[in-house]
Amino acid sequence: MGLTPGSVATALPALADLRHWVFDLDGTLTVPVHDFALIRRALDIPTDADILGHLAALPADEARQKHDWLMRHERTLAEAATPAVGAVALVRALHGRGCRLGILTRNARVLATVALAAIGLGDVFDHADIIGRDEAAPKPAPDGLHYLAGRWNVSPAQMVMVGDYRFDIECGHAAGTHTLRVNGHDDAWSAQATWCLADCAAVLAELDAASAPRSRRDRVD
Repeated sequence: MGLTPGSVATALPALADLRHWVFDLDGTLTVPVHDFALIRRALDIPTDADILGHLAALPADEARQKHDWLMRHERTLAEAATPAVGAVALVRALHGRGCRLGILTRNARVLATVALAAIGLGDVFDHADIIGRDEAAPKPAPDGLHYLAGRWNVSPAQMVMVGDYRFDIECGHAAGTHTLRVNGHDDAWSAQATWCLADCAAVLAELDAASAPRSRRDRVD
């Protein structure tokens, strides 16, 4: 997939000009390994129910027991996390360019830090810029993006939400940020994203291509 604006894009800035990037974690920066069908079976959750929404509606004792199981299961996955194609290079390149970087995940913050360390990015994200399901209402709610916009003192229109799933795109739309779909398929949510690229390696290639002419002009000047 090339760099293609989605149906919501009007008067777009260049992707390379955006300085505030928020990433989903599982399936975006890491290779997806969650078996959601297995989790639903283990926790007796209906096949068509959102896992976090279902747990939130349970009686407190039952919810706590099931959350404890989920945390143990997800910690095992986080400790064995592997980076998605191009993810480490993209994040480090953005960090090197002075961009503000955040994580917005439906996972727990503590497990997000474990996964980031496992893929070699444990030193890049400020702890307060890692927002999990306990720090803000889970995506697709826009609360996490609103928090980061306030923390960074920027308009949501100056931010881009990067993710692989419809919740990421819905969250960005609700918050008023740009959206970038990676590691996805040609589906309705790819079309709704501001931009759609094959993976993080393709994103970095686009950024490098955009900056190359500037570098050449600088050398001529």
